[in-house]
Amino acid sequence: MEEQRSNLAAAQTHPISTSSVEFIQHINIENAKLLALIVVLSVIGYHGALHFVYGNDSCTWLLSDGRFQGPHVWQPYGCMLHTYKQRDTRYCMRYINYWGGQTHILFVGDSRVRQLYDQVVDHISQQAIKPVKNKHSDKQFVDNKLNLKIEFKWMAEVNGSMLKLFESFVAEERLKPKFLFVGSATWSIKQYNGSKVALESYRGNLTSLAPIFEKLKPSMKIIWILQDPVRQDKLAPEKRMITNDQVDHYNKAAMEALDDSCLIWKSSRLVAQGYNVDSVDGLHAGPVALNYDMQILLNMHCNEHMNFDDGTCCGTRESITTVQLCTAILFAICIVVSVMMRLCSRIGIRRTPPVNGILPLKVKRKPAALGENTESDAYVVFTAMAKLGVIMAYFFLCDRTTFFMKENKYYSNLNFFLPFGYVMALGLFFTEDSQMTQVLHRDQTDEWKGWMQLVILIYHMTGASQVLPIYMQMRVLVTSYLFLTGYGHFSFFWQKGDYSIFRVCKMVFRLNLQVVVMCFVMNRPYQFYYFVPLITFWFFVIYIAMCFIPQISAPSADENPWHYLYMVTKIIVVIVIITILYMSEVLFEKIFVTRPFKALFVTSDDSVKEWWFRWQLDRYSVVYGMIFGYAYFFLKKFELLDDKGSCSLFSRGVCWTVSLLSIIGITGYTAFTFLCKNKPECNEVHPYVAFVPIISYIILRNVAGFMRTRYSTFFAWFGKISLELFITQYHIWLSADTHGVLVLIPSYPVLNVIVTSFVFLCVSHEMSKLVTTLSNYAVPNNWKVLVRNATVFLLVLLPIGISHGMLG
Repeated sequence: MEEQRSNLAAAQTHPISTSSVEFIQHINIENAKLLALIVVLSVIGYHGALHFVYGNDSCTWLLSDGRFQGPHVWQPYGCMLHTYKQRDTRYCMRYINYWGGQTHILFVGDSRVRQLYDQVVDHISQQAIKPVKNKHSDKQFVDNKLNLKIEFKWMAEVNGSMLKLFESFVAEERLKPKFLFVGSATWSIKQYNGSKVALESYRGNLTSLAPIFEKLKPSMKIIWILQDPVRQDKLAPEKRMITNDQVDHYNKAAMEALDDSCLIWKSSRLVAQGYNVDSVDGLHAGPVALNYDMQILLNMHCNEHMNFDDGTCCGTRESITTVQLCTAILFAICIVVSVMMRLCSRIGIRRTPPVNGILPLKVKRKPAALGENTESDAYVVFTAMAKLGVIMAYFFLCDRTTFFMKENKYYSNLNFFLPFGYVMALGLFFTEDSQMTQVLHRDQTDEWKGWMQLVILIYHMTGASQVLPIYMQMRVLVTSYLFLTGYGHFSFFWQKGDYSIFRVCKMVFRLNLQVVVMCFVMNRPYQFYYFVPLITFWFFVIYIAMCFIPQISAPSADENPWHYLYMVTKIIVVIVIITILYMSEVLFEKIFVTRPFKALFVTSDDSVKEWWFRWQLDRYSVVYGMIFGYAYFFLKKFELLDDKGSCSLFSRGVCWTVSLLSIIGITGYTAFTFLCKNKPECNEVHPYVAFVPIISYIILRNVAGFMRTRYSTFFAWFGKISLELFITQYHIWLSADTHGVLVLIPSYPVLNVIVTSFVFLCVSHEMSKLVTTLSNYAVPNNWKVLVRNATVFLLVLLPIGISHGMLG
């Protein structure tokens, strides 16, 4: 009775509505995943409707719409624009010529079209183009090495001469260009002082052009260039009759007359409208707009022939490989079996008769090893595989098809530092006391991994690698992760002394399951997801170093103090081997291109250069972690450091001293990132100084008791799934193999980031659960079952390895 009264009094003092309590109880990650599934299905339906109504030709998107992401950065609607340099363009033309094709581009129109012709020719030609005295004349550029011909025909008005030219293409096949760019209007407006009669004549001539274009369309690509708006404040007095209203009337006439007979280049007008401050005379496009017009033209012509990851406009999707098809079939079988088992289970429960009027209880059993042939085990495995298959289907849909749109990354200080500030504020807001007090305890390392991963995600999303100081700070974050890898594995082996094959298999399986499946589904080499090969390699280095005779652990060191010296010797040997490999790149390549391990370290072009770059960039980071772990346990052993309570690690004076030195260390490294001149120079120094900001951070984070015993639950949550976040971002948050940004909500960039981020986080969390579930079954503690499972994995991987040349 007293308890009821106290509860009633509490309810009266703090009234909370029942609906609010129920709502709060439903806010959890599992319900968030259901919401994410609904969002994905809704987005799929939305994009399906868009494609059904408007089509999914990215060339049409490229020519139709877009926006300026920043003052000078044009973003086409729904696809990625590659910035072609002269080398890229000439390589494209050479490739087309190699396969027996000729590039013949014809520009027809007035001075505005001639301006685009000049821009393209100046870009491609390796020699300076001599100016022509008579501007109102035809031009031609020929490069026999590239089998390239670019022409300009001066036809300032749409009249009989223009019609006769295009009719000649119908009559004679050899005269046809591959690309025809036509545009004209301002000359007519000027000549006839913007009269309505001239406009109607223009409309009538365009109507006559339409059937000719219809005949030519199957054999050539015809693009009508809409007229750019003018800047009337810069127009010469004799051109003041060319107004934007007149330009709009002529553009409308062109779209009405030619809409079905050729492609209408609308985005050129949008580019000029969005950036016209550099126009010299108010009539002709400035350098920025003109360059983007040229880039759009080159993307339209070259992207389907080239393999630029950041150029998806007019590109073609990859063909499906046999491995991808077999993987899809396997996942489809798992989905079907899982659904059937679920249905059979439901039917069985419904048909189970009650005993003495009482229904049987559902008993939850702990998952057993894969080998105990029970229905529940099979159901768990097939359900996990089915979920994995659904997730991989989403991966494939996002980044191996043109179903969803993609956009280029865009960096600005606001784009990077605003989300960075939001994330840091949220992390500091959600803090609480930890039950652990030791240096680098689990809550703290999860927090560290979490905020680092969030910052790296912002860095990748915004394309901030172009800013050298930010790039170098990200290098420290990657190094810190490898440092924690070295510290974590060393600590486990030192404290537990568990060097069993079960431990190795479990760790390797958990690290690599998602990446291996993604290699099969996304048709990318193992090295493409470079971070997992890196941490897997360093795990083996640590394992071999500590497992090698004599095996060393804390208990063995207690029994034999010489083991402390042996451990130092092992670390020195590891450092020496790393240094030798670094000093001899030839030796490094010979080791890592040896079969059958070559396929693990080469990229799709059969080169080990990427592995060399990643390996040498952080070659000492894991060793720094091992050294720190060794020093930490050594100091604790001899009671030179006490972190059992919530007090400071050292005396007040020592704490202030080491804290000041740590601040100097972090400030010094930051100054280094601003002082070094370029990435190669910075990367050369980075491996030798990267430990300074890391050790400085650890000291600041742990020296004071109140700092060591509090942590951010917000960051720690992300830290628990940091590896999945790093891997998953490749295809469903970013796109085009990390070179672009996935677009689920077109035309609304902020909303798109929110939606893609929400789905991305839910998928990453589910992937972490699936990997944990499958690893419990695939790598059990029963060695017979482990051998059987390993044999099955090898039998599956062997044919794939043979087909990829692993055995020669």
